[in-house]
Amino acid sequence: MRFAAIADIHGNNLALMAVLHDIRQNGIGMEAVVNLGDCFSGPLDTAGTAETLCSLPIVTVRGNHDRYLIEQSPERMGPSDREAFSQLQPHHLDWIRTLPVTSVWRQEVFLCHAMPAADDVYWLEAVTPEGVVHLRPRTEIEAAASALLFPLILCGHSHIPRAVQLSDGRLIVNPGSVGCPAYDDDLPVHHRVETGNALASYAILEKHANGWSVTFRAIPYDHHAMADLAAQRGRQEWQKALSGGWLQQN
Repeated sequence: MRFAAIADIHGNNLALMAVLHDIRQNGIGMEAVVNLGDCFSGPLDTAGTAETLCSLPIVTVRGNHDRYLIEQSPERMGPSDREAFSQLQPHHLDWIRTLPVTSVWRQEVFLCHAMPAADDVYWLEAVTPEGVVHLRPRTEIEAAASALLFPLILCGHSHIPRAVQLSDGRLIVNPGSVGCPAYDDDLPVHHRVETGNALASYAILEKHANGWSVTFRAIPYDHHAMADLAAQRGRQEWQKALSGGWLQQN
């Protein structure tokens, strides 16, 4: 079995198209792609992203920002969700409503956006009181996976490509973010996530006799066009993130 996992597109249709092209170039059809959510939120091309995703047979689970788009009124949304909502048509919102919170793909791969029981909490990472993002202790990661008897578990949300092997051999993989290489957040405390590159990330996973292999892919695309679009919409933090994967000089 060989398939591709994508996550956290955040309305970046140019990045999505580049990733889908690379997936096809690697001999993987769209029926063998899974999407871990947060498809639309951002100041970019939400409408184009929605038209692309809704036309493809990609198994998708709902992310927290997807949930906000169907649970909150525009007045209560943050600026990225509000911009995305303004570009979506009713049939796009209906598509989001059909998305499950979790799913099992081909009977052996568990899919969720963040944690199995919480779509807005990092699974593989923790944040110190000082705002430093780091690998969560394995005992804590395993505690959230105790009921998941699947050899391969996929999650997104943190935008950080990562593979964590549990003590019993199960593998948890975050494929990274297709469309948003850096961001900041106020929860649980203010912190930044910066990948340090402007590439579109995803993962190819393949089953072998002795377990699963993971190949992380980082794909170039016209990120300057997306950075310019963010700047035109007054979102300088998105412009910085899309330009190079940093929010500030380090």
